[in-house]
Amino acid sequence: MEELLGEFIAETRETLEPLAGEIVAWEADPADRARLDSIFRFVHTVKGSCGFLDLPRLERLSHAAESALAEVRSGDRSADRKLVNAVLAIIDRIGEQVEALAAGATYPEGGDDALILALEDNEVEAAEPTAAVVAQQQSAPRAPARSIRLPVELLDRMMAGVSDMVLARNELSRRLRERGGDAIVDTAFERLSACVAEMRESITRTRMQRIDGLFSALPRMVRDLSAELNKQIHLVIDGGDVELDREMIEMIRDPLTHIVRNSIDHGIELPAARAQAGKPLVGTLRVDARQSGNQILIEVADDGRGIDDERLLAKALAAGIVTPDRARQMGRQERLELIFAAGLSTADAVTAISGRGVGMDVVRANVERIGGTVEIDTAIGRGCRLTLRVPMTLTIIPALTFAVGSELFAIPRGAVDEIVRSYGGSVQVEMVGSAPVARIRGERVPVVDLAKLLGVASYAAPGRSILVVVRASGGERYALSVDSVQDHEELVVKPAAPAIMATGVYAGTTLPDNGRPMLLINPAGVAQIAGVRAPEAALPAKNDADDVRVETVPTLLFRACDGAVRAIRLSLVERIEDVAASAVARVGGRLRLSHDGRILPLFGCDDQLPDRNGRIRVLLLGDGANEIGYAIGEVIDIHALAPDVQPVAEPGPVAGVMLVGDDQVELIDCFWLFGQAGANPVARAERPLCVLDGNDPWMRDVLRPIVEQAGYRVGWSGEAGEEAAVAIFSVDHAPAQGLPAASVIRLRATADETAAEAGSIYRYDRSGLIAALAAAQGGR
Repeated sequence: MEELLGEFIAETRETLEPLAGEIVAWEADPADRARLDSIFRFVHTVKGSCGFLDLPRLERLSHAAESALAEVRSGDRSADRKLVNAVLAIIDRIGEQVEALAAGATYPEGGDDALILALEDNEVEAAEPTAAVVAQQQSAPRAPARSIRLPVELLDRMMAGVSDMVLARNELSRRLRERGGDAIVDTAFERLSACVAEMRESITRTRMQRIDGLFSALPRMVRDLSAELNKQIHLVIDGGDVELDREMIEMIRDPLTHIVRNSIDHGIELPAARAQAGKPLVGTLRVDARQSGNQILIEVADDGRGIDDERLLAKALAAGIVTPDRARQMGRQERLELIFAAGLSTADAVTAISGRGVGMDVVRANVERIGGTVEIDTAIGRGCRLTLRVPMTLTIIPALTFAVGSELFAIPRGAVDEIVRSYGGSVQVEMVGSAPVARIRGERVPVVDLAKLLGVASYAAPGRSILVVVRASGGERYALSVDSVQDHEELVVKPAAPAIMATGVYAGTTLPDNGRPMLLINPAGVAQIAGVRAPEAALPAKNDADDVRVETVPTLLFRACDGAVRAIRLSLVERIEDVAASAVARVGGRLRLSHDGRILPLFGCDDQLPDRNGRIRVLLLGDGANEIGYAIGEVIDIHALAPDVQPVAEPGPVAGVMLVGDDQVELIDCFWLFGQAGANPVARAERPLCVLDGNDPWMRDVLRPIVEQAGYRVGWSGEAGEEAAVAIFSVDHAPAQGLPAASVIRLRATADETAAEAGSIYRYDRSGLIAALAAAQGGR
C-alpha cells in the first residue's frame, strides 16, 4: 500500500502544475472540449484512486469538482469565471493535501465545505472586472510517450560511471600511443570510443526535460496577478518543446517567476494609462525559449512602460549606491544594469507583489551561479526584455582551464570576458594604493593574484603572468592573475567536500579528460574574499561623443596552420581538442576527421598538417545542429572585440579583416564553412542570382551564407547587371528603389505574422526560407 500511495503522490504532483495552466486556457476558450476533458479526467482519476487508498477528504473534493465539470460537459452549465475560480481552489486544496501526505503530516481540518459550496451554480455571476488574462501556447502539442520513473540519484550514479569510463578510455588511449600503432587494436579502440561517447550522450539526455514543465505555472500566476491588479494581459508562451536539464529547470524557476511578476506589477500599465499612451488596453507578455548552440535562451518581454535609466540612476544616487562622480561616467547600459543592485527599485511604492529592481540582484546571482547570464534591453514607453542565457545542463558546463604554480583550476567560460597578457602592449599593471590595477585598452580593472590568495607558489616570472578578466555575479569586473591558460573544455562538475565549498572560493570539483582532478573557481566568491571594489581612479573614462556603451564580441585569436594569425567568434567554438594525425585523411576530395565515432569535414589546412608529435590541434565548431573541425597551430588569446569587420570582396573562408590592437587579423567566415561542409558545390557562373538589400547589415553578415548554401549567387541592390531570379528584403527595412526580380521574398523580424506582413517569412525560419528559395529556383 505504501508503494501505491507513493505512486499516487508522484503522479498527482506531476499533473497538478500543468493542470492549472490548462484550466486558465479553458477559461479563455470554453469551447475547447479537449482541455475540459483533460481536466475532468484528472479529477476523475484522483477520485478513483482516493477511494482505493482510503483518502476520504481528497475523494470528497475531487468528486465535487467532477460533478461540476460533468454539468459543463453535458451542456447544463457554462464555464463562467465563478466556476473556474472554484475549480482552481479545489485543485489547490488537493495539491496542499497531497504535499501533506508526502511529508507524513495531517492537513488541518475545515474549509472543505466552503470550497465545495463555491462550486454550486446557485447565484448570478457578478459583473466581470476589467482584469483578464489570455494564455496562448505556441508550442507544438506533446505527443504521449512511454516513460518510467527513475530516481535522480540513480541517473547521477550512471553519469558518474560513464565519466569514469571516459577517463579510463583516455588512459588506455595514452598507453596505446606510447606502445606504438597497431591497426587491429586501434580499430577496436575507435569502436569502443564511439560506444562510450554514444552512451554518455544517451545518459545525459535522460536528465533532459521539456521546458514546458517550467512554463506550465505561468498562466495561472498571470491570471491571478492581473485580476488582483485590475490589468488585462495577453500571455504568449513559445518554445515549450525545448529541452533543459531537469535540475537546471528547478534552479531557474524562482528567477523566472520573479521576472514575470515584475513585468506584471511594474512593467505593464493599467488599462487607463495604456489608453492614454495610445496602446491597446490589453498588454502583451511574451515568454519564449529557444536553443542557441549549447545554451538555452529564455526571454521575458512586455510592452509596458519600460525602464527609465535616468530615473534609475537618480534612485541609485539617492540610495548611495553610486557616487556623483561615478554617475557622470556611466553610459546607458551601465545605468540599466543598476537594476541588479541590491535594494534598488524604480517603483513609487513597494507592493506586496514585487518592486522593479527589488530582488533582481538575487535573480542575476542565481543565474550566474549555474554558469548563465542575464541581459536587459528596454525602451521607454515601449517595453522591456530580459534574456536568461543558461547552459543546457548543470552537470556539464563549458569551462576555461588554467594553471597556478603546479595546480590546475577551471572557471566557467560564461564568466570570462577576455584573456590578456600582463606584459602585452595594450596592458599596463600599476598600483593604486596597495592594490594592483590593470589598464586594459584605457579601462582599469582590479587585479587579484590567485596564487597569493590561495597560498600557492607561482612559477610565472615577475610581470609575465596571464590576466583572465572575469565578471562576478555582483557585476564586479576584475582580472585573475594566473601562470598560464591551458584549454577550453566541457567539464562534468560535482560538489566538492563541504570544508572546501565553505571557503566560498570554489564552485565544485571536476575531472578533465587527462584524469587529473581540479577545482572550479567561483568568481563571485573570489571577488568577495579579495574585497574587489572598483575604485574611482579605476573607472573607465567617459566618451563625451557617444554615451552609448560599445558592445563587444568574445573572439578567439589563434595561429593558423600556415602561420598567420586569425580570429573566430568564441560562441561558435564548442571545444578545442588534440587529435591523432592518423585520424585525418583526404576522402572524396576533401580532408575529413574521424572523431568520437563521427566523420567531420576538416578545414584550415592543406594536406600538410602541423606536426605536434603525431597530434594536431582542432577547433570543433558547432552551429547547434552540425559540427565541423578547423585545424590550427596554437591558441593565442581571447579578446572582447568590437564587431567592426571590413568585408572581403568574394565569399570564402575569410569573412573580412578586423583590427586587434594595431594588427590586421582575418576573421573566419563560419557561415561559409558550414555551407561548404553540407552543400554540393555548383559552378558559380551556373547559379541563379539572388539580390539582397545591400543597406541591411543583417543580410550581409547573416543571410548571405544561407542564400549561397541554397545554390544562389548573391548580388546587392543598386548594382547594375543581369535580372535576378529572386530578391529578398525585410518588410521593416525595404529599400527605397525596390528590388526588381522575377520573384520576391519578404522577411519579417518577429515570429508572429500581422495583417500588414501577410505572406512574409520569419527571417529565422530556415526551413521556410530554404523552401521559398527552392520554389523560386524551380520556377525559372
